[in-house]
Amino acid sequence: MFKALVIEKYEDGQQVGIKALKDAQLPDGDVTVRVVCSTLNYKDALAITGKGPLVRQFPMVPGIDLAGTIEASSSDTFKPGDAVLLNGWGVGEKHWGGLAEKARLDSRWLIPQPTAFTAQQAMAIGTAGYTAMLSVIALERHGVTPDRGDVLVTGANGGVGSYAIALLTSLGYQVVASTGRPQEAEYLRALGAQKIIDRQSLSEQGRPLAKERWAGAIDAVGSHTLANVLASTCYGGTVAACGLAQGMDLPASVAPFILRGVTLAGIDSVMRPYADRVEAWYRLGELLNPEQLEAITQTIALEDAIETAADLLAGNVRGRVVVKMPSES
Repeated sequence: MFKALVIEKYEDGQQVGIKALKDAQLPDGDVTVRVVCSTLNYKDALAITGKGPLVRQFPMVPGIDLAGTIEASSSDTFKPGDAVLLNGWGVGEKHWGGLAEKARLDSRWLIPQPTAFTAQQAMAIGTAGYTAMLSVIALERHGVTPDRGDVLVTGANGGVGSYAIALLTSLGYQVVASTGRPQEAEYLRALGAQKIIDRQSLSEQGRPLAKERWAGAIDAVGSHTLANVLASTCYGGTVAACGLAQGMDLPASVAPFILRGVTLAGIDSVMRPYADRVEAWYRLGELLNPEQLEAITQTIALEDAIETAADLLAGNVRGRVVVKMPSES
């Protein structure tokens, strides 16, 4: 038997709770993982609260991230005792995810846990830090170097934003943080933000083309915010788009693209190829230190995930949330 957070759907809505399950109830897969830690991401919060149509089938165990050790394997790649890591691949949406003491998975979705991190540290980073690293790599590959000027990070207090600031600062960039929580200014400066602006200046409908301000940007917000970021990006700059906290729409014009040669780089972390994942995690090991992880992270028990999911959607959670499994307490 093992404990899991389970989402079930009925005619009158969905129910979420902690349940004791049998190994025989686990879905198909060629590896079984004893989960040490998972995380609580924006996607997980949408699934748990029912505020977004993320879950494709029921019952579902949410959790798009997990770190743990192989308990059983028929894979040629991993053997029992191996420490592994998973981000994305539709886990927690189409296939049972990491908010449980056990998970049965396709071994092709896993990578070895980076030696630079413990399981808890890897989950402190999770999809948020991994996505931030992919976004930074996209800026680098499009020629956005520290000497080009300021780089903007929107949604700065969230998980992706927090890690984006820390990573960019570590690489020598001048970072501007956009936030709707000015009371968190000290936190953002501690991560390395040199300037802080109110998100309100970006979140409403703006002009097709505005004054050039950013050499590049990492946007986790979308909608009007992304449109305004593009309008203010300098000639030849790049914006990495990796989130949609404000909305999926993009009420922008083609002006930044055809008049300033701006690049909009889409960042997908869910279906990313194996080599990209390994590269991103290797870079994270180079650039992050344990003190930064502690500053960005809070740890909760599996039983607290439901309440914390609601807080996350309400904008009351800063940085990252690690969920520690009961068997690891």
